[in-house]
Amino acid sequence: MPATIDLQQMTTPGKLRLMEDRDLSVKEVSSPAWHGDVLAERDRLIASGEEKFVDWETAKRQLREELQ
Repeated sequence: MPATIDLQQMTTPGKLRLMEDRDLSVKEVSSPAWHGDVLAERDRLIASGEEKFVDWETAKRQLREELQ
């Protein structure tokens, strides 16, 4: 019977050790099929000027203003 681990109670170094011990950090994870479509659409919007990036400080300020 495998042991259960409460990740919420583990320290960050403990979590990292567990990942290294279990080879979880090297397990290859594939993206879902729709992910490529979403990324392509975002690239298109950015290239066309319909979307733009803002720096992190500006984004945080805008989010705070929207949530007030």
